[in-house]
Amino acid sequence: MEYDLVVLGAGAVGESVADRAVRAGLAAVLVEHELVGGECSYWACMPSKALLRSGQALRAAQQVAGVPTGELHVQAVLARRDSFTSNWSDAGQVQWAVNVGISVVRGHGRITAPREVTVTALDGAETVITARHAVAVATGSDAFIPDIPGLRAAKPWTSREATSAKVVPASLAIIGGGVVATEMATAYASFGCRVTLISRTGLLTGTEPFAGEMVAKSLQQRGVTVLLDTETASVSRTSTGVALTTGEGSIVTADEVLVATGRVPRTTDIGLESIGLTPGEWLTTDDTLLVPGFTWLYAVGDVNHRALLTHQGKYQARAAGDVIAARANGTTISAEPWGTHVATADHEVVPQVTFTDPEVASVGHTAATAITAGYDIDIVDHQLGNVAGAALHADNYEGMARMIVDKHRSVLLGMTFTGPDTSELLHAATIAIAAQIPLHRLRHAVPAYPTTNEIWLHLLDTHTHPTPT
Repeated sequence: MEYDLVVLGAGAVGESVADRAVRAGLAAVLVEHELVGGECSYWACMPSKALLRSGQALRAAQQVAGVPTGELHVQAVLARRDSFTSNWSDAGQVQWAVNVGISVVRGHGRITAPREVTVTALDGAETVITARHAVAVATGSDAFIPDIPGLRAAKPWTSREATSAKVVPASLAIIGGGVVATEMATAYASFGCRVTLISRTGLLTGTEPFAGEMVAKSLQQRGVTVLLDTETASVSRTSTGVALTTGEGSIVTADEVLVATGRVPRTTDIGLESIGLTPGEWLTTDDTLLVPGFTWLYAVGDVNHRALLTHQGKYQARAAGDVIAARANGTTISAEPWGTHVATADHEVVPQVTFTDPEVASVGHTAATAITAGYDIDIVDHQLGNVAGAALHADNYEGMARMIVDKHRSVLLGMTFTGPDTSELLHAATIAIAAQIPLHRLRHAVPAYPTTNEIWLHLLDTHTHPTPT
């Protein structure tokens, strides 16, 4: 078999690379050993947000006087989650690929030579596929299982089991303090599960400090036991569930334990050794997503460790698919920063939402990362609850916004919003940072009244006329 482009991994990122290449006239094939649609469709973005949404909607109703509210029907929530995963059937995704002209080959793909991928099917049959122009690795990442004594033997949940569970356990222990840990703590607490979250640091430490603090407070108010700055020393499976021993010697018991301590690249068994690369390592790329030292090998999405987010991986995929096609067709490459064929935004304009309660929506730099990067900054904070639109949105609205400004260029470097439904504020900030809109011009973007977007007016006015100290 021979194609212009061979894509290892048919998740959302791999699909997008192939789609862009096919639109430009190339022949592309997706190689996938699990489900076409990948982690995001079946075990991450879609099922996790479906699990979270019903609880969010109920709490939102409870925060507005005069709205009758009831209890969460957990089985209905799980059924709605199942509908978003198509009950873990990828028939629709495969049909989409066929309809747009992308071939799909089932099996485990390994690079066996330059521009060559060998696919081993479940029955052991092998198919050799030659890439005329490029191989794109879009195999994603797996949950990292730390070397905690007894943990692997205890058969812990990862994000996959947490998002696909058919039955909600009576109690759940979570090891970790990042996005998966806090989102699953939020979801399972809303189901009536007794949740204990154990983090060796704080929560959401990659964001502004107030974000993690607000999420920790909210989880505790909803009955979650939050153990911060706490090591997990050991884990054991018992006759009734699991027992975790903390570094201080305390014992935490639960029906199940979820490990949410980061990700590792899915590159252990894809044949990297055949081309002189190290299995199990992240694949470094330039901004066109090309792996240095190769003219034909690309790495897109989680596997390159640039930004482990589906939307950012799909952004990379659009650039990679277009540049692969341009190089194949002999057309001009636009590889300067912010050009058509580069993923410039990966460096300083990465948006992310953690769908906890409150939501944490951020883009660009935090104060700490901006200072580390050498910027001279202004930090502007404002309480979201003081904005008329937010006060109307929810009674006793609690939230915070922080704007990071480059003093010398008078442009935004970062923005963080924490509060109910702040995800809907984020894209305006992303546009402002990506476009490097000067603050004097941004002041003319008038927010409608009364909406939570009025926070922009408050932040900009506070920056211009700071309160005397």
